[in-house]
Amino acid sequence: MARTYVIADIHGCLEEVERLLEFISPNSDDTLCFLGDYVDRGPSPKGVIARLIRLAQEGPRCVFLKGNHEDMFLAYIGYPGHYGDAFLFNGGETTAASYGIQGLRGRAAAERLPLPHLQFLLDLKTQVQLGNFLCVHAGIRPGRALKEQSDEDLLWIREDFILSEHTFPLTVLFGHTPQREVLLHLPFKVGLDTGLVYWNKLSCFEISERQLVQIRRGERHVTTSSIAAEFGRAKPLVT
Repeated sequence: MARTYVIADIHGCLEEVERLLEFISPNSDDTLCFLGDYVDRGPSPKGVIARLIRLAQEGPRCVFLKGNHEDMFLAYIGYPGHYGDAFLFNGGETTAASYGIQGLRGRAAAERLPLPHLQFLLDLKTQVQLGNFLCVHAGIRPGRALKEQSDEDLLWIREDFILSEHTFPLTVLFGHTPQREVLLHLPFKVGLDTGLVYWNKLSCFEISERQLVQIRRGERHVTTSSIAAEFGRAKPLVT
């Protein structure tokens, strides 16, 4: 049976991504959706992007969403994005070091990136629907139709989304705002950023079995747990 995995914020933590991928061992029938924030703060942003590019070549269907940190990175190297001036102050130093672009900015920095890495960043999506789930990096603006959502909200929103319910028939899977444990506000949303780069956990949600797959920073052991019962107890989505 084909499986669909949704994986939260990585932030340059390559070793844990490698162990997670080894554990789930995706095949050509599977879909892997990454929720963004591949770069900044962690030790190997360039290595993470290289691994994801290779993963897409290995067979599974891959969907790569843009995070606010990729948004800042793109703005910093001279492409459309938000808050490029804040890039270095939000963990971008590790990304600059990883790519050897310290002291550079704009297109001078962009020219130092391997072309496949630059194209990866430019090709990132802001949202994707997978069955009854909407995958975004940060969330959605409550009270606004899906087609009217702004990229800035999809990449940057926090409390206005997390503390609200919505009125469309999709459960939102999102990252961006780190929690100690996966945030379950069903049937409305599931927050999957569990602060890997802050020495907590990388979290992955397998949609068909309603299963969490997690690995703690610096460890080798991958754990699984079911949240199917929580979904079963949730009230039906609005239709």
